[in-house]
Amino acid sequence: MKTESRLVQWICWLIVITSFFLTGFIIGWFARPTSTDTSHDAGSRRHLREFLDEMRAENIRDHLRKFTRLPHLAGTEQNLQLAEQIKGEWLAYGLDSVEMVPYDVLLSYPNISQPNYISIVDELGNEMFNTSLSEPVPEGYENVSDIVPPYSAFSAQGQPVGDLVYVNYGRTEDFFQLEREMGINVTGKIVIVRYGNVFRGNKVKNAMLHGARGIIMFSDPADYCAPGVQPYPDGWNLPGGGAQRGNVLNLNGAGDPLTPGYPAKEYTYRYNLEEGVGLPKIPVHPIGYHDAIQLLKNMGGDIPPNNWKGALNVSYRIGPGFTDSFSTQKVRMNIHTNNQVTRIYNVIGRLRGAVEPDRYVILGGHRDAWVFGGIDPVTGAAVVHESVRSAGKLLRKGWRPRRSIVFASWDAEEFGLLGSTEWAEENAKVLQERAVAYINADSAIEGMYTLRIDCTPSLHTLVYDITKQVNLNQQEHIADVLLMQYNSPPPPIWGSSLERYSSYPVYHSVYETFELVERFYDPSFRKLRAVAQVRGGLIFLLADSQLLPLDASQYAGSLTKYAHTIAQLGQKHPDALVKYGVSFDSLFSAVENFTVAARDFHERLTTLDRTDPIQIRMVNDQLMYLERAFVDPLGLPGRPFYRHVIFAPSSHNKYAGESFPGIYDALFDIERTANPKEAWDEVRRQISIAAFTVQAAAMTLTPPA
Repeated sequence: MKTESRLVQWICWLIVITSFFLTGFIIGWFARPTSTDTSHDAGSRRHLREFLDEMRAENIRDHLRKFTRLPHLAGTEQNLQLAEQIKGEWLAYGLDSVEMVPYDVLLSYPNISQPNYISIVDELGNEMFNTSLSEPVPEGYENVSDIVPPYSAFSAQGQPVGDLVYVNYGRTEDFFQLEREMGINVTGKIVIVRYGNVFRGNKVKNAMLHGARGIIMFSDPADYCAPGVQPYPDGWNLPGGGAQRGNVLNLNGAGDPLTPGYPAKEYTYRYNLEEGVGLPKIPVHPIGYHDAIQLLKNMGGDIPPNNWKGALNVSYRIGPGFTDSFSTQKVRMNIHTNNQVTRIYNVIGRLRGAVEPDRYVILGGHRDAWVFGGIDPVTGAAVVHESVRSAGKLLRKGWRPRRSIVFASWDAEEFGLLGSTEWAEENAKVLQERAVAYINADSAIEGMYTLRIDCTPSLHTLVYDITKQVNLNQQEHIADVLLMQYNSPPPPIWGSSLERYSSYPVYHSVYETFELVERFYDPSFRKLRAVAQVRGGLIFLLADSQLLPLDASQYAGSLTKYAHTIAQLGQKHPDALVKYGVSFDSLFSAVENFTVAARDFHERLTTLDRTDPIQIRMVNDQLMYLERAFVDPLGLPGRPFYRHVIFAPSSHNKYAGESFPGIYDALFDIERTANPKEAWDEVRRQISIAAFTVQAAAMTLTPPA
């Protein structure tokens, strides 16, 4: 009986315990969220507001002031000290780790004992005129040393002598017009071009291709001076003695010219200088417009078309050479620039993610400057610095992002994006697997009118949503201002239609100072704070949102637009399309398939179980890897380091991007080709590559089999 009694007692206890577990399970089952987990998103929005509000205009002002006190050219002691300062402050702000990452890259500097200049010489070689050796230093900076004079980095050395020929902006079409319509051959001549419209390195490449012995570049007031504005320091225009420094490489994404495709470390094999990628073979030099007047005022030859004329008080005659009274005079370039392997340092700070530490969101901008870098790059560096400080404040309150954030201060950007490219090459395998997004933080202000944001289409929606949360002033958000300007929601990428100039007037000159920004561009520093909040908001939401805020549907809309644009370019030659059997139908079909796949993908997200970490990770990976799907491992023709089939810099202007660049380059100037069948075959080949790539990208958005 005792045994039976104990058995009954154990059975009763088992029933009671089981009932408790069953009741708890039922309560938990019906209480669980069905498709969304709002707690994380609500907390993330609250922390986002704290993160944005913590950013201070006065702090950005202080960062800008301390980073622009001295010149900090890449490879110099001042730039190394600035790197160490940034590292120390980032650690003090609370980042988990900060390191200085060195690379040994090819840089280029003027020869101190043999200055660069341009001269006009007579038939005996006597110098009749010499251009300035330096810029007049602005008030308050007279005692600052180590100000590098205007020069073109990586110019070839030499002292070529020849007749001068004016070639407008030095664009591909300008050289074609000069030779084919005006009948002027520049072989053996020295050409002079005005800055603007295209990257300076493209001007140099064009001059080399057409046989010039050297090239001189100047900033014409038509492109670098606004009407009614005084030259610096009384206004923000370029003084006549000011000149634009800059590199004249044609790297096409190769990075360090001596180690293309691989990081420039101690163990890396290096090409010799003669084999270096993208190095110009002719002397190059920039001058101010006061000196340009002296070179152009006695030019002979024909008067050019009106669209070749700038705003100087000269005729802009083309040449070659000078008028009869000065016909025995020539132009001589005296260029002694040295190229040398030099150590540079990136500063890399890391903030470890709490849930997905193996997913990286990167905010990076360069710190090296030609002189003080008042706008380029230090407005961007100051914004990154304030983002780090604000993130550190949140960390001390217990917040930590879902994904890891990497902050980067790049070195040697001015010499061809060297610091960032070398780091990407060294970390290529890791970034391929783990990088979510990169937000670039170069100059944070260039004008005074509106916001310009360039980004991949999948970020369009996120960017516009962020602008709704950023105050430009006490009354308005940035989005409100844009709505007023456009009278409707603006396009996701918007630009300043009010600024027609190639860049801000004192770009890359000694006049790019802290005072320039404080007096003329952003006295309250509210605009810089707004940019800091937009950039900071992007990295915050990319790092902390449960679902990555990327929009494949926006990509689909952009692809449709790009496909129509490139097809219209081809349809300018209807007879050739028929003759050579060229059709864009396959591209349009692939874009339509991508559009359907993107729509279906986002519909599936509405029913996603956000309590299931496997499902979250799966769709996030699909969004993260979408951009990789547009990469062709073979690269673009003649440009193997540019591998994105949808976007790449123009072959004819590195400053401008082209959509479907392979097709665009094949169509460029196709009417002038010597072998039309071969040229149109290449168009067909590039259309097929684009169609395949878009179709393959569509497949990455489909659910797993």
